[in-house]
Amino acid sequence: MSALSANLPTHLSEGLPLQVVPNERTRTDAERQQILASPGFGQNFSDHMVVVRWSEGQGWHDARLQAYQPFSLDPAAAVLHYAQEIFEGLKAYYRADGTIATFRPEANAERFNNSARRLAMPELPTEAFVAACDALVLADRDWIPTGGERSLYLRPYMFATEAFLGVRPSKEYVFCVIASPAAGYFGDHVSGVSVYASEDYVRAVPGGTGEAKCGGNYAASLLAQAQAAHEGCDQVVWLDGVERKYVEEMGGMNLFFVYGADPDGVEIVTPDLTGSLLPGITRRSLMEAAGDLGVTAVERKISLQQWREDVVSGAITEVFACGTAAVITPVYTCKARTGDFVIGTEPGPVTMRLRDYLLGVQYGTTDDAHSWIHTIG
Repeated sequence: MSALSANLPTHLSEGLPLQVVPNERTRTDAERQQILASPGFGQNFSDHMVVVRWSEGQGWHDARLQAYQPFSLDPAAAVLHYAQEIFEGLKAYYRADGTIATFRPEANAERFNNSARRLAMPELPTEAFVAACDALVLADRDWIPTGGERSLYLRPYMFATEAFLGVRPSKEYVFCVIASPAAGYFGDHVSGVSVYASEDYVRAVPGGTGEAKCGGNYAASLLAQAQAAHEGCDQVVWLDGVERKYVEEMGGMNLFFVYGADPDGVEIVTPDLTGSLLPGITRRSLMEAAGDLGVTAVERKISLQQWREDVVSGAITEVFACGTAAVITPVYTCKARTGDFVIGTEPGPVTMRLRDYLLGVQYGTTDDAHSWIHTIG
């Protein structure tokens, strides 16, 4: 048994052994340290990946931790023609006590399987999802950057591989986890973003794939994102696909509107889950922990017009976006064809209190009152 395999789980789940095939051409310490000194986001990848295959009649099999390397796909592979593909995102951290942990991986596994059901793909047992992430983190723990808000970003995903042309679910799939050392999504410092409310395009409608984390949703967002960039904005804000008036989410993040100011009567409002927006894990965590921080968390509709009017009147004091990659990011400006408005010019106190709380739980400087931390090693 190699030194690498001695530290890894022998099985991802019952009946699914993990074969370890170490990468014989890993980056040198000097090469890795050069990358970790300025990791960016999603630009560099660690030495290994976990791959598991599924086929009709055999189920999940052939689980391997192996060298990070390209896939070989048949030109008729179903994912290339019918877009059966889903993914997740979570982070591994070095915590204050020197341990390595992830944040709510079981919630990612739950959402991953919700996405799989919506796209007629096989579900992966929760324990296998979590164990696959754990195995990769343990194998490539030297790739976890330290300092500030740095982490090892994990990307579990699944795609259809059967070679055929015909509109039906594939009979073969690959599940994979890769890892990328990451700094903050918008850089190492807290800075607000500007957003553009898309009144020309919609991201999803109830009954569609909006609450699934699938690549097609993001492909459909790129034109509106380019429009936002043309207007000088960092991100696009989506409105509902039926009435084209209610705010839903921001790019790949959920939105919160802060009503009131510290220390009295603060309320954070986020659009309710209608089936057309992604149920974010950071969003869910804020809803669950808000009461502990003296904040009331509410789900309800808010229109673009109401957002504008409540900012002008002073009822809305702060706005922030949240997600795994960006954690919590202030929103300063909103542009739209129907009129621009400024929410603020610096991070608000409620935004920063919530942000500091989440980061504290993740990095081990705040008590994990809700048992969200999954310790790996």
